[in-house]
Amino acid sequence: MPSPRNALLSVSDRTGLIDLGCALRAAGFTIYATGGTQAFLAQRGIEAVEVGELTGFPALADGRVKTLHPKVFAGILADREKPQHLRELEAHQIPRIDVVACNLYPFEATVERPGATIAEAIEQIDIGGVSLIRAAAKNFAGDLCVLVDPAQYPAFIEYLQSGGYPSVDERKALAVRAFERVAEYDAAIARYMEAGQSGAALPGSLALTMPLESPLRYGENPQARAAFYLPSGQPFPQQLQGKALSYNNLLDLDAALRLLARPTVPAGHPGLTVGGTARVAVVKHTVPCGVAERASVGEAVSAALDADRISAFGGIVASDAPIDGPAADVLRSVFLEIVAAPAFTPDALAVFAKKKNLRVLLVEPSLPRRLLGELRVRSALGGVLADEPDPSYAPESWEVVSQRVPGAREWSDLLFAWGIVRWVKSNGAVIARNGVSWGVCGGQTNRVWAVGIAGERAGEHARGAVCATDGFFPFADGLEAAAGAGCTAVVAPRGSIRDAEVIAAADRAGIALVFSTHRFFLH
Repeated sequence: MPSPRNALLSVSDRTGLIDLGCALRAAGFTIYATGGTQAFLAQRGIEAVEVGELTGFPALADGRVKTLHPKVFAGILADREKPQHLRELEAHQIPRIDVVACNLYPFEATVERPGATIAEAIEQIDIGGVSLIRAAAKNFAGDLCVLVDPAQYPAFIEYLQSGGYPSVDERKALAVRAFERVAEYDAAIARYMEAGQSGAALPGSLALTMPLESPLRYGENPQARAAFYLPSGQPFPQQLQGKALSYNNLLDLDAALRLLARPTVPAGHPGLTVGGTARVAVVKHTVPCGVAERASVGEAVSAALDADRISAFGGIVASDAPIDGPAADVLRSVFLEIVAAPAFTPDALAVFAKKKNLRVLLVEPSLPRRLLGELRVRSALGGVLADEPDPSYAPESWEVVSQRVPGAREWSDLLFAWGIVRWVKSNGAVIARNGVSWGVCGGQTNRVWAVGIAGERAGEHARGAVCATDGFFPFADGLEAAAGAGCTAVVAPRGSIRDAEVIAAADRAGIALVFSTHRFFLH
């Protein structure tokens, strides 16, 4: 590179900034920096020129305008291969900028903060930073490096310390990441602004701009490549031990965590919830093998596994309560891919350490509920389908339509089963009793089979249990299958043209039947 060399630093996240500044100065760079960044460097003995000295203007409009000036952008955008551009820089005494390190105002973190106002959000919309990044990325072929993430600093510093410089392909890769970061940032702003509009339901334009979180060994099957992408700032479980996560692991983990988000009490419900401070879900191929609520996590783990120990083999377990030693001892006896929880006691980790391939994940307690509130997207026909979230079930209401009214325990189990069946592939049915899902069946092409198979899986546990289905009964035979299995109460959506026949069948069998205004098909 020609001498002198110049760098422009403008960062809100100052992670690694001292190391970068020292390396640039040691390599002979003159550093230009915006006010806060320059003051930070100066306080630590790193010489930097405040950008106002370059432009001849102070920061204006409360700092909204600092770098938006020809003396900054000409130095970044000038084509190094065109003598006329270089003569213009010299004539106007504009330094050629070779490195731009810029990370943007923390808009995403601001709007995630509870109670953040729209005025606060607007002040965190970066203008100059986005422009700097785009300009620097555009000129990657002209020996210009753009750094948008502190994680990129160490590799760049190694080049400086070795007397080298990134190649054109490496600079292009940095430029690609820079454009991706700008796209992510703008998409986050658009999502926030659109969500704040009264009556806005789905975005007018769906921008799926997410940085690469991790490449995966392979996809759903070994012959396909795959990767996992995650929006900036989105919490992701911390892996404490075990093999790398796979594509299918991530799908199963998502399914298990959604099962941990307990349902809200719908209107018309007597206000009872399933007893128990710990909820545990066992999942295989995104299908619940067993879900249980108990007073202790060890009891919940045992009950969830006992619901279907055969299917639990090779599955994953998620808990909304910390895993302790007794719970870990129970889990040790089963081959599992993942155990996920908000915390683990030291004795539990000591138990799991003996199973080195077991993936142990630390999950932020709020993540299950957050997942329920997110827009769900999936690919179809070369495009993307988007489905608005339904995190609270509102404005759902329940109505007892049978002569018999559910008892207190039945009400609790109905609510418990209803919170599970929404995550079972349609046609789906769940049979539960005393806070345990004893029979789960999904993916059937008719509802009577779904109920019948769930009853078979529940076996003797179906006697006195409740049944929940994700859609209405098109005929009375589905309700009769639940009664035949031994269920005493059923919850299902209303809406069949034969609802009256279904109600009559419930009365003949002495079953309590509750209709919901919502359905929960899962495809």
